[in-house]
Amino acid sequence: MAITRRVWLKGTTAASAMAFLPVGVGCGGDDPSPVILPLGDQTVFKQGVSSGDPLADRVILWTRVDGATGPVTVDYEVSTSVHFSGTVTTGSVMTDATKDYTVKVDATGLSAGTTYFYRFTSNGSYSDVGRTKTTPTGGVSHLRFGMVSCSNFGFGYFHAYKRLAERDDLDAILHLGDYIYEFGNGGDYPKPSLQVRPWEPANEIITLDDYRTRYKQYRTDQGLRAAHAKHVWMTTWDDHEIANDTWLNGAQNHDPLTEGPFAARKAAASQAMHEYLPLRGTPADPMYRSFRYGDLAEIVFLDTRDEGRDEQILSVVDDNPSRHLISATQEAWLGDTLAASTSQWKILAQQVMVAPFTLDGTTKAPFFLDQWDGYRFARDRLYDILDSKGGADVVVLTGDIHGSFAAELPRDPWAASYDPATGAGSMAVEFVCPGVTSPGFPGGIFDQTILDACPHMKYVDWTYNGYVVLDLKPSRIQADWYFVDGIAENQGAEFWAKGFYANTGDSHLIEATKRSR
Repeated sequence: MAITRRVWLKGTTAASAMAFLPVGVGCGGDDPSPVILPLGDQTVFKQGVSSGDPLADRVILWTRVDGATGPVTVDYEVSTSVHFSGTVTTGSVMTDATKDYTVKVDATGLSAGTTYFYRFTSNGSYSDVGRTKTTPTGGVSHLRFGMVSCSNFGFGYFHAYKRLAERDDLDAILHLGDYIYEFGNGGDYPKPSLQVRPWEPANEIITLDDYRTRYKQYRTDQGLRAAHAKHVWMTTWDDHEIANDTWLNGAQNHDPLTEGPFAARKAAASQAMHEYLPLRGTPADPMYRSFRYGDLAEIVFLDTRDEGRDEQILSVVDDNPSRHLISATQEAWLGDTLAASTSQWKILAQQVMVAPFTLDGTTKAPFFLDQWDGYRFARDRLYDILDSKGGADVVVLTGDIHGSFAAELPRDPWAASYDPATGAGSMAVEFVCPGVTSPGFPGGIFDQTILDACPHMKYVDWTYNGYVVLDLKPSRIQADWYFVDGIAENQGAEFWAKGFYANTGDSHLIEATKRSR
C-alpha cells in the first residue's frame, strides 16, 4: 500500500491543514480512523523529522532548520492525535550553526507503550508530522520490529525504507549500522560500476562539514524520510559511519599521512552522527545501551565496531587471548545487563556476525576476520556470558555483511556436542539482515557452499537487498526476510522470501511455512 504524502505550505495553520488529511495508512494513537502523516514546509524543514531511543516516559525528537543564518527558535508539540486536537507536551529549543541547525528534543512526561504524533514549527512554518512510540512496561504479549543495515546511497534507491514506511505493524526500527557510507565518486569499494547516484560531497568524507553534507544527502531519499517519520528508531554505528573496517584507533580506509589524524576524523564522524540521528546522549557517551519492552524483550545494543576493539588480524594464527572485540568494561556491562533483565527474550543488536563462517568445512578457515571469527577468544568470552547470564532465550541480530543468514550458535558447530538436526548444544540463534542497497554476491554463488560447510547455518541468501521483520511472542520469535527488486531504479516491489523461528526455551531454528501475522 503506497503512502500518499501531503504538503503543508509555509504559513499553513494546523486547523486549515486538517482539511487535506485523507484516510489511508493507519497511524495508531487515539484517532477513530487511520490517517496519513502530512508533510510540512519543504523549504524550512528539508530533512524531515525523526524520533529515536524511546523509553517508557520519553523519546528523542529530531528535525533540522534549513536556510537559517543565525540562532533560531524552534517549537515542538506532541499529541496522541494526528490532528493535534490536544497536546501532551510542548516546548521551545534554540539551534544555530554550531549544531548545523539540527534540533534534538528529549520529550518527557509521556505514557508507556503509547503512540504519539509530533511536529516542529519555526517562524510560522510547520515540519512534517512524525509518529513515535514509547516502550511498554509490565506484561507484553506481542512485539514487532523492523531490522535494517548497510544503506549505500550511491548504489541504489532505498526501497527497503519505503516498504518499512508503508507498514503500520512495527513497534520500532532497529538499525544495525552503516547508515551512511564514506566513499566518494569513482571510489574503489566495492564494484564502482554499480554506482547509480552521485555522492555529495563528491570526495570521500573526512571533515565535519563532509559528514554533515553526506547526512543531508541521505535525507533527500524519500523512502528514508518516510521511514523516519513513520517509526521510532534505535540506531548504532558500524564502520562506514567513520571509515571502512574501523577499529579503536584506526581504519582500513584511513591514511593518516594524507587524511590527517584518525582521532580527528572519528570525532567529526561521531559529532555529525549525533547531530543528524535521534540518539540519546552525546558523542562522549557509550554507543552500547539497552531498551526494555516490558516482560517480553530486552534489546541490548552492543558496540562491536569501535569501543575497545583491537585492530583486525591478517591470519587466525595472529589471534591471542588478550585481544578484544568489545572492551572488558563492555563485556562486564553486558553480563550485568543480561543477569538483571526480567524480560523473556534477550535481543543482542550488534554489527558483525557471531556465527563461525567458512567456505571450507574441512579446514574451517574463516572467510572474514573483521567479524567475531577474527576474535575467537573474545567470542569465547561472549559465549561464557550467554551461557552463565543470558538464559535460554537469547537472539543475536547482525548487519554488516550485506546478506541474509539464519544460524544457531553452539560453541563449536563441528563438534559432537552440537546436533544440527535438533539444535542440542546451541546457546542462542542469530538473524542477519541484508543490506538496504549494499551489494552481496549476485547469483547466490556462495550460498550452497556455505550451507554445506556450516552445519549451524540454516539459511543463506547473499544476493538480495531488503529488510527483516522480527516478530516476538511469549511462545516464539520469528524473523521474516523481505526482499526488494530494482534498487538501481527509482521503483521496487517487495516479496516475502523466508522465515525462521525459535520456540521459547529452545535455541533451535525451524523454517516457517508462512510469514508472521
